[in-house]
Amino acid sequence: MKYIHGKHLLAAALAAGLAASSARAQYTPADHNALTLAPADATDTTGGAATESPAQQEADLAKKLQNPVAALVSVPLQNNWDFGIGPADAMKYTCNIQPVIPISITENYNLIIRTILPVIYQEPTDNNPSAPQTYREPHAGLGDTTQSFFFSPKAPVGGWIVGAGPVGYYPTATDDALGGGKWGAGPTIVALQQRNGFTYGVLANQIWSFAGQQDRQNINSMFVQPFCSYTTKTYTTFGINTESTRNWQTDQWSVPINITAQQLLKIAGQPVAFQLGFRQYVDGPVGGPQWGLRFAVTFLFPKG
Repeated sequence: MKYIHGKHLLAAALAAGLAASSARAQYTPADHNALTLAPADATDTTGGAATESPAQQEADLAKKLQNPVAALVSVPLQNNWDFGIGPADAMKYTCNIQPVIPISITENYNLIIRTILPVIYQEPTDNNPSAPQTYREPHAGLGDTTQSFFFSPKAPVGGWIVGAGPVGYYPTATDDALGGGKWGAGPTIVALQQRNGFTYGVLANQIWSFAGQQDRQNINSMFVQPFCSYTTKTYTTFGINTESTRNWQTDQWSVPINITAQQLLKIAGQPVAFQLGFRQYVDGPVGGPQWGLRFAVTFLFPKG
């Protein structure tokens, strides 16, 4: 069965992303700039949009973009390429569709619903004829869905922006090789501060499986994401984080270090953030990926 080599898929995906960006830039309604960068002299603010200047509104938007529990509707499309997997030195492409929906539930609290639905293409990880067939063929389709529900105070608590609640894990994978085949749930929490352009904090969850395919391994997994970023006055954000996973069943960590750069723009009046990133795996299971790339596009839908 033929499949696309990792380098070719990466080149094609990047080319498609650039073509899409170019197509958007060519669309210029009469009442909007096709592509605008926020003014360099804007300052961060958390005031109401009704009393803010356009520059202040964009500063507030850039600040909220770094906050996982901000009251902001957003739809990130996060494209990831991981390389060096298995004996075949294979590539895995994952597009995480990650809509964020905030709901005001009381005068003092929001409910932030964050969903991650992965779309995956996995090259064969082992070309040895004696290897199991599932390792010698590519796999493509949906992965399992993770959905977090953060109950978050609208005002900081002791200077910290916080949120906590349940997380669900749903067996939506269309191929057994792309998911765990189990239903799972557990707690999730986030805490962060934003000062002088810096955003730093941690997001974590723990998932245990409780139902699903009997012949599949139970899930007992912890996710920890400490993060730190700095946003300039032109709304360029430089960040570093880890997206570490601890599999308690196998007693194994997976620890990628991500370094990213992100730019907030307006295209035909629509706020959009573009992110490029590189990651290096400093720990992981035998046969796991060695390094990776990221290209993300986030569509923002502020109120007003």
